[in-house]
Amino acid sequence: MHLLLPASLALALAAPMGAAAASTTTPPSPDIQAIRQEIDAMRAAYEARLQALEERLKAAEAAATAPPPVAAAVPLPPPAPAPAPAVAGGANSFNPAISLILSGQYARLSQDPANYAITGFQLPTDAELGPGERGFGLGETELGLSASIDPWLRGAVNLALAPDDGVEVEEAFIETTALDYGFTLRGGRFFSAIGYLNSQHAHTWDFVDNPLAYQALLGTQHGDDGLRLSWLAPTDQYLELAAEIGRGRSYPGGGNEGNGAGMWALAAHTGGDLGDSHSWRAGLSVMKTKAADQELAAIDASGAAVTNAFSGNTRVWVADAVWKWAPNGNATRTNFKLQGEYLRSTRSGMLTYDLDGAHSAGAYHATQSGWYLQGIYQFMPRWRVGLRTEQLDAGSPDYGPNAVALATGDYQPRKHTLMLDFSPSEFSRFRLQFGQDRSRDGVTDNQITLQYQMSLGAHGAHGF
Repeated sequence: MHLLLPASLALALAAPMGAAAASTTTPPSPDIQAIRQEIDAMRAAYEARLQALEERLKAAEAAATAPPPVAAAVPLPPPAPAPAPAVAGGANSFNPAISLILSGQYARLSQDPANYAITGFQLPTDAELGPGERGFGLGETELGLSASIDPWLRGAVNLALAPDDGVEVEEAFIETTALDYGFTLRGGRFFSAIGYLNSQHAHTWDFVDNPLAYQALLGTQHGDDGLRLSWLAPTDQYLELAAEIGRGRSYPGGGNEGNGAGMWALAAHTGGDLGDSHSWRAGLSVMKTKAADQELAAIDASGAAVTNAFSGNTRVWVADAVWKWAPNGNATRTNFKLQGEYLRSTRSGMLTYDLDGAHSAGAYHATQSGWYLQGIYQFMPRWRVGLRTEQLDAGSPDYGPNAVALATGDYQPRKHTLMLDFSPSEFSRFRLQFGQDRSRDGVTDNQITLQYQMSLGAHGAHGF
């Protein structure tokens, strides 16, 4: 800055003299004019900066000589409230997420569904079995609400609105969200974690109905009131263990009025990835439950429909396995899923034959089983095709003194199902299903079902 001022003054004095001399000879060249303009710009900039510095100096001197101000008594602002603990879900964590599943169907059945039965299997009189009603019908509408309760708990409820205008509480539970070491505790009413399909809601099934093995051995889907403790291992390979105790309110249990638990179950599942395109999951589960005067619908040796009553214990084993393929892990365009389960049930206790007639009581023991295998192939975006085959084995039940009245032979119920579905989006699906049902000895029921499913509101992620 100190050298800039003398240089600028010298150039400013020299410029008029040079201009006068030049004017007597030749007009100024463009280069000389450019230099003059640059000098003028430098002079203007320097003068502006000098004036700004002088103003700042005056202000600083005035502030240094002024007396210090007297501090006024200003109240301090109240301390800011402590931030609330973070809860998954953000600002809407405490507002329930609401979901609504709308479902309906048209069914064309070659046999009267009012006479539906599974030969060799005695099932509750109120069990929801078979293909449902003929013609147009409203499927099960499901209303779900879920939300965080506080930083440690969440709650959820699922209400099933039946076509006959009835309302059933499928699930209503609270669950911990902040237990250490991978543990989660759930209490209330919920579907059991045994097997693969049992814990899944109907709108996530790949077919219109559940397999015959689930219908015959678990009453289509087993749920109970109780507690579940699950543990997710902190390992690279997926490993989850679960233990449940419950009231034993639903088939194969029922009628338990005692203070203790009427059901307990254990489940173990493991799985992982095989390369970039394959993944798998397998599991083994066991459930034991007891029943007291459980009314069962059956067909006796003469072909007549009777109502029996069972009191005793039931143990059910379930082995399940699922394998999935998607090119490089991208399932949006094409993928394939192979899924199967094997169920084995052992019942032991007392059976009263024909409550409305003979009323004959005696010992009863039966070991029965069933399996299914299905494959689902998405051959292009939004389109899938699936095939399921299944079979039951009624075994050779020991009816004791009622053996003559209840002997039903060695028939093995079976069914084959083919389906095609189209999903315009993640929230809608249309399904066409063909089934050949041979659950009854000597009867073939050809079933054609057209179904729609629509998801409104919150749409949580589905399980593996």
